[in-house]
Amino acid sequence: MTIETLLKQPEGKTLEFKRDLSSPKKLMKTLVAFANTAGGKVIIGVDDKNRSPVGIAHPLDEEERLCSMIADAISPRLVPNVEMVTVENKTLLVIEVFLSGTRPHWVKAEGPETGVYVRLGSTNRQADRELIAELRRSVEGIAFDELPMPDLTVADLDLAAMKTVFRGRHNLDEKEMLTLRLLTKDQGRLVPTKGAVLICGKERSLHFPDAWVQCGRFIGRDKARIFDHIDLYDHLPQAVDGILLFLKKHAMRGADFSEVRRKDVWSIPLEILREVVINALVHADYSQRGAPIRVAFFDDRIEIENPGILLPGMTIEDMRRGVSKIRNHVIARIFRELNLIEQWGSGIPRILREAEALGLPDLQMEEIGMRVRVTVFLVEQIAATKSAEQVEAHDEAHDEAHEPMTEVEQVIMTACAHSPQSTPDLLRMLGYKSRTGNFKRALSRLLAMGLLEMTNPQKPRARNQRYRSTHSGEEVLRKAGQDKESTQ
Repeated sequence: MTIETLLKQPEGKTLEFKRDLSSPKKLMKTLVAFANTAGGKVIIGVDDKNRSPVGIAHPLDEEERLCSMIADAISPRLVPNVEMVTVENKTLLVIEVFLSGTRPHWVKAEGPETGVYVRLGSTNRQADRELIAELRRSVEGIAFDELPMPDLTVADLDLAAMKTVFRGRHNLDEKEMLTLRLLTKDQGRLVPTKGAVLICGKERSLHFPDAWVQCGRFIGRDKARIFDHIDLYDHLPQAVDGILLFLKKHAMRGADFSEVRRKDVWSIPLEILREVVINALVHADYSQRGAPIRVAFFDDRIEIENPGILLPGMTIEDMRRGVSKIRNHVIARIFRELNLIEQWGSGIPRILREAEALGLPDLQMEEIGMRVRVTVFLVEQIAATKSAEQVEAHDEAHDEAHEPMTEVEQVIMTACAHSPQSTPDLLRMLGYKSRTGNFKRALSRLLAMGLLEMTNPQKPRARNQRYRSTHSGEEVLRKAGQDKESTQ
C-alpha cells in the first residue's frame, strides 16, 4: 500500500499518525502494542486530524533520535523498520513494526507487569496478567485449554454427560480421551485438561466461575429496559441449543408451504446466529475473569460477544476473509468431532455471504474493551412481546431439542408450584450444600423452557430473588401427574 493510500486511511489496529516526536511515551506504547498484537505502521509528520502531511524539519536527526529512544525504552529489544518518505515535497518518517516472536514487549519504565500494551482499534490498552500469559503461550504454541489441572482426576469429569453429547461417536476410554486432549499426563499421572473441565467438568463453575452464558432480551434498541433474562450453565456443546432456544423464544415464526412438508420460517437468521454462537464459544478467552459470553437481543439486532481479543497476528479484516487461528484447541476439536464446526475458517465468509443473500445488513465485527462482538442486524424490527405463537414455537423447539425432565428438575418444579422458592430453599430440598453444576443446569433449562419465572426479573441476581412456576409449568406438572396415574 502506497504512502498516499495510507494517508487516506483512518487510524486503526495497524495504523497511527503523529505530527511529531513531542510525545515519545505515547509513541513507545503504540510500538509495543503493535509488536504484541498484529504489527502496524506509525507515520510521523502528518496532521492526525486532517491527514495532511506537515513534514519533519530535520529528518536525519529525528530518525537517529527515534532509533535511540526505541532501543532505550522498550524491552525485549525491538528493531522496527524506520524509513524516510517524501510526500508533497515534505519528508515523513514511517515506522513499521511486525508481530514479534519475542512478545510480550513492554515499556521499560513501567516494567514487565504493568508496561505491556496491546492494540484495540485505534487505542492502546494495558494488558492484564491473564493477557500477558496468553501472549507468552501464543509464542510457544500452547493453548490455554490444553494445560493440565494437576489437582483434579478423571472423577471430576461428568463422563455420563459427555457420552450423551457424543451419542456413541466415541467410547471415551482412556486412549480416546488422551487423543482428544481431554486428559493429559502430568507428573506421571493422568489429569484432566482445562478444556475437559470447561466442556464437561462436574464443578466447572468452581474452577472457571465466568464460563457461562448471559442471555438478555431488551425492549427497544438499548439496554435501558430488560424484558427477559437467563443465565446458562450448560456444558459448552449443549449451550449452543440453549442459546438458540432463548433466541427462538423471542422471535416470530411463520410457515412455508411451498414444499410437501411444512417448513418453519423464523424472523431471525438462525443459521447465521448458530455459527456466530459457536464461534463465540470456541474462541472465548476462558482465562479472563468477570467476563461471561453475552447474547443481547434488541428489537433491531442481536449482539453476541465473547471475552478475549483476537489472537496475536489477527485483525477483523483477516477474520472476515476466513483466516482462522484457534485459541482453544481442545474445545475446537470437540466441536469439530460433533460436527458443530465444518471446516476451519469457512464459517465467517459463509455467513457473510448468507447475510447478503437474505438481504440483511452487513454483519458488524469489532473489538470492544477486551472482548470481540459480532452484531447480526434484523431485516425487520421485532418488538419485545410474547404472543401465543411465540410461546407455542418456544415449547415446540424445546420438545425437539431436549430430553425429558431430570429428577432435579422435577423436584424444583414441584416445589415452585406450591410457592415461590429461593435458591437456598431449593438447595435444602435437594440436599445440596452449594449450587452444583446439575442444579445450575436444571434451573437454567426450566427458565429457558418458560416453566419457571423469576419474581424479580429486572434484577436476576437480587438477594431476594425467588422462582415460581408459570402457567406452562403447572400444565407440565399436571400432565406428568396424569401420566403417572395412568401407568399405576
